[in-house]
Amino acid sequence: MEKLDISSVKEEERDVVAEMLSNSEPWITLGATLEQCLRTCHDSEYLIFVARIGNLPVGSIVAHHRGVASSPYLRSVFVAKEYRSLGIGAKLMDYVENYFRKESRHIFLCVSSFNINAQAFYKQLGYIQTGEFKDFIIDGASELLMYKQLK
Repeated sequence: MEKLDISSVKEEERDVVAEMLSNSEPWITLGATLEQCLRTCHDSEYLIFVARIGNLPVGSIVAHHRGVASSPYLRSVFVAKEYRSLGIGAKLMDYVENYFRKESRHIFLCVSSFNINAQAFYKQLGYIQTGEFKDFIIDGASELLMYKQLK
């Protein structure tokens, strides 16, 4: 794998990130439209971090600075299907946790109950399930609130 670079989103990448999110799971199952993803990716309230190989965006995290109890909330974590299982997701998470560690002791995210691989990934990184929102986005599925203490 070529060198991986992670940094804040470039303005010209916002639409690309939105399209990547809207065309992949779990966002397809959750009913996220391209229009919704574009609104989020252009909303100044969200911080977006992008993993790139060369100039190609291969992953991203969309985060809100004070999303849960004044602590950071990771709204979306994404790695392109063809780049999964290469450690990119773990490197993105480490980058974002280090970014927020300076100002927060805690970080949160939600993961869908049907997204078993993502649940295992977050648990491997030290996240603990702290809550469940049944039928929150779609009927028959829960959003699981996960938390990690940043030390």
